[in-house]
Amino acid sequence: MNNEQVKGNWDQFAGKIKQSWGKLTDDDVTLLKGNAQEFFGKLKEKHGIEKEKAEEQLKEFSKSCGDCYTPDSRKAA
Repeated sequence: MNNEQVKGNWDQFAGKIKQSWGKLTDDDVTLLKGNAQEFFGKLKEKHGIEKEKAEEQLKEFSKSCGDCYTPDSRKAA
């Protein structure tokens, strides 16, 4: 997968996150790319979702967009 494909996958995944958790800003979603722990903190702060529940929901999002968010694609983006 080249960098353009990874970026496209990330953009698609980020869009789905923003649709589902509408209180998150672009900056909040960008945290997931660099620091997942901070991202989960934002989810808890803005939506009251615990880390374990957020991780579970992210796994489901990943499946729904053809595994567009994986640890490998996150590092390459």
